[in-house]
Amino acid sequence: MRKEFSISNDKVLINFTAKYCSTFEELVESYGFKRVIENYLKKSKKKVTLSWRYLRQGLKTDDITQMSKDLSKIFKYCTVMSVQEIVEANDMYDDLFLDKDKFIAFIEDLYLFWRGLERYTIIHNNRRQDGLSAVSFTQANSALSNLILKLYRKIEKNVLGYKPNVFRQIPVGGNASIIINRVLWPLPKGYEALEDIEFIDSILLETPFITYPKKNTRSGMFAEVSTNPLQYASLNKDHWFCYPAKVGELIAFIYFHRDFMQHGITLCNLFEMARCEEYRGKKPDLVYVFGATDNETDKKTVFYDDKENDIMLGYVNHSVDIDYFGYMKKMTLTLHNLVMIKRGYLPIHGAMVNIELKDGKTANVVIMGDSGAGKSESLEAFRTLSEDHISNMTVIFDDMGTFKEIDGKIIGYGTEIGAFVRLDDLDQGYAFKEIDRSIFMNPDKINARLVMPVAPYKEIVKGYEVDLFLYANNYTSVEEGENAIEYFENTKDAIEIFKSGARMAKGTTSEKGLVESYFANPFGPAQKQKETDILIERYFKAMFNGSVKVGQIKTCLAIDGQEKEGPRKAAIELFDIIKEMK
Repeated sequence: MRKEFSISNDKVLINFTAKYCSTFEELVESYGFKRVIENYLKKSKKKVTLSWRYLRQGLKTDDITQMSKDLSKIFKYCTVMSVQEIVEANDMYDDLFLDKDKFIAFIEDLYLFWRGLERYTIIHNNRRQDGLSAVSFTQANSALSNLILKLYRKIEKNVLGYKPNVFRQIPVGGNASIIINRVLWPLPKGYEALEDIEFIDSILLETPFITYPKKNTRSGMFAEVSTNPLQYASLNKDHWFCYPAKVGELIAFIYFHRDFMQHGITLCNLFEMARCEEYRGKKPDLVYVFGATDNETDKKTVFYDDKENDIMLGYVNHSVDIDYFGYMKKMTLTLHNLVMIKRGYLPIHGAMVNIELKDGKTANVVIMGDSGAGKSESLEAFRTLSEDHISNMTVIFDDMGTFKEIDGKIIGYGTEIGAFVRLDDLDQGYAFKEIDRSIFMNPDKINARLVMPVAPYKEIVKGYEVDLFLYANNYTSVEEGENAIEYFENTKDAIEIFKSGARMAKGTTSEKGLVESYFANPFGPAQKQKETDILIERYFKAMFNGSVKVGQIKTCLAIDGQEKEGPRKAAIELFDIIKEMK
């Protein structure tokens, strides 16, 4: 990004390297300040708000450009003069200040408009211009926020003639700040569109970070294509960023358009950011391009196995339909899983946790199931019961992991350091406890989500031997006297249940009712069923020949009234099983 300021799709990008404001005068005279006022006026004019009618009458014009110039002058005057002094100096503003309350109402409305925008500040690490150079990365955003707050308070004080009694220190700078770098890597032929797109080097989050994407569910499956989709794409490098991620043991370059900035930033709570020395000058295992412009008008969510360059490429074109974090996360995991299948490892759509009870007993438990089956909810049930039963609990993976067979043992590995969970299914108290480090998405809607870190990277790639492997059954009720957990007696019965992937849809996707998905995993195995069939036979045989207990856990998550109690009862039963283990 070279421009000092841009505003698009209710997202503001402020380039601190090109322009950094440290005084009221610099702020009010900046290009960004004028753009914000113009955008506010356009929206106000379209809605014919009270503030618009007041400004049109007070400034005696409805020309937005002229109104913006006048307001910039007025704000500058208000930082050093009282209303009476402003009117005495220029009587053309007499009508505007006839009713101070209306002017204050306009200021509050403009302030609310600014706070409603998603705001991102950017520092270029590899060049120094007229902007930020001396102020540190962590201090820069805080200083801007304080400057805007002081301007807002100064104007209101000089208009009203007195200070407020209550000060609310609301962050009004960037919701997130990033340092970006230009990084060279050996771009193969066909990837020229990605050249010179800058990489994110560091991220500073102002939590809780609340975003409002246009969509709240994901639909369809990712399809394979036989040609590189990038050759038809058009990417303006100034509008694109790359998040270098460690997805399990793989390195992924995740490119995203600025219109989907909130999803790109959210990645830092889900995937470990790779350090520059880990990827500079190296070819990644995965490349994902999110939000590209091409000739297609319909939504395109595809992947391409670039065997020649040994890169698994994901591609999603620019569309309002993909404005949901699930498209960012699940395609990345699909690419990871496709590579794992090629290497002879079995991708698992589920949750794995290392549990250590107070009596010293430990177990590594894997609960497998598709979206809404109760994987994450069961983990949360363990967590809420931790005071009574658990000494320590380590999450290995919350959504997607990999099984490897090593010396006849099944070892589980994770892919993510974070969790992308439904707010509806979390214990309310727990959700509030995590508010200081979480990213919330559409918290006012059905399928509201939060993304929060749950495990350090070194733990998810360490490798844990699997003791219990359970299928999450969210649709079968547990009657009085029945067990929530039952084991399979042979590989045939187990494979049949696991491969059917049955679950009652919970609104996390566009599906409804009782649905099935191959191996409960539409993110790689479903696209490569022939190859996965071979792996399933091999791994289940190894589990039954070894010490892994294979069964199903009835979470009751899709049964009305059992959304909280179902996972809790299953968790208590699981604790009893772990106590009896050697």
